[in-house]
Amino acid sequence: MRERNLKKPEPLFLSILASFGLLAAACGDGETDASPPEEGEPIQVTTTIAQIDDIVENVGGEHVDSTPLMGPGTDPHVYQASHGDVELLEDADMIFWNGLNLEEQMTDMMDHLGEEKPVYALGEQVPDEYILEDEEEAGMPDPHIWFDIELWSYAVEGVKDGLIELDPDNEEEYQANAEEYLDELQELQTWSEEQIQEIDEESRVLVTAHDAFQYFGDAAGMDVIGLQGISTDAEYGLSDVQNVIDEMEDRDVGAIFGETSVSDSAIEAVIEGAGQRGHEVENGGTLYSDAMGEPGTEEGTYVGMYQANINQIVDALK
Repeated sequence: MRERNLKKPEPLFLSILASFGLLAAACGDGETDASPPEEGEPIQVTTTIAQIDDIVENVGGEHVDSTPLMGPGTDPHVYQASHGDVELLEDADMIFWNGLNLEEQMTDMMDHLGEEKPVYALGEQVPDEYILEDEEEAGMPDPHIWFDIELWSYAVEGVKDGLIELDPDNEEEYQANAEEYLDELQELQTWSEEQIQEIDEESRVLVTAHDAFQYFGDAAGMDVIGLQGISTDAEYGLSDVQNVIDEMEDRDVGAIFGETSVSDSAIEAVIEGAGQRGHEVENGGTLYSDAMGEPGTEEGTYVGMYQANINQIVDALK
C-alpha cells in the first residue's frame, strides 16, 4: 500500500478554514452532505490543476461549472491556497484534486473539506501497482500520473463516477461524454507512439528540470533524467548538476528541456557546466509539466498540451 505523507495542519490553513466556518464543519459528525444543485443549475466544481479541470469540463459538459485553482505556469508542489481559493472550495458542490502529494501544501485542507462535501483525490483511482516512486525517497509516490495516458484514464473514470454519484439523473450523458473523451485519449496515445518512433532509439533520452516525466518515459519508451527530484520543493546542488552533465556526456545527449512551471536557472546551470567541459548542450525548448497552457488555446487543453510536448521533444531529439 502507498504511504501518505500527512503533515500537521499548518496554522495559516487553520486560520483560513476557521474564518470561513470550515473548521467547525470539519470537526462535526464526519457525515458528508452531498446533495445535487437545484434543478437546471450546473454543479459547481472546483479543481486544483488544469489537467483535472479539462476532464471535468469534457465529462460534465453543460451540467458542470468548473473552476481550477491553479493557472498556467503555476507550480502545484509549492502552491498555497489563498482566501479566495478557500472561498471557491467552500462554495463548491464537489472538489477534484490529484493527491499523491502533488498539492503538498493543501493536503490538510482537503482532508477537512472532505468531511462536509465530496472531495476526490483522482490519484487514488490508479491501482497501487502502477504508482511509481521517487527514486531517491522510498515510499514517496510520483504524482505526475497524467503523463501516462492509460493511467490518466483512471482519473477520467473517477470524475465520471463522482459526477454520477452526485447527479444520477444525468448518468447516461456522463457515461457518453466519458466514452467520447476516452476515445480521444486513445487516439492521442496512438499518435504519440507514432511520433516517438521518429527519434533514433539511442537518442530517446529526455533530460528535464525536475523529475516529472517518469510516467511519460515508461509509456513512451524513453529514459528520463531530472535535475531536481519529483517535487520542485527539493533543492538541487552542484553535485546534482555534475551528475546530470556526466550522464549527458556518457550518453551523448545534446538537449535539456525547461518547464513552464519551473525556473530555467536549473537547466542554464547544466548548459553552462557542460559547455565548460567541452560538451555542447542546447535548450531543447519548454515543456508543459505541472501546468498547462493559457485557457482558450490548444495548449490549454490536455490533448493540446500533450501534443505540444511530443512535438517539442521530437523536434529537438530526432
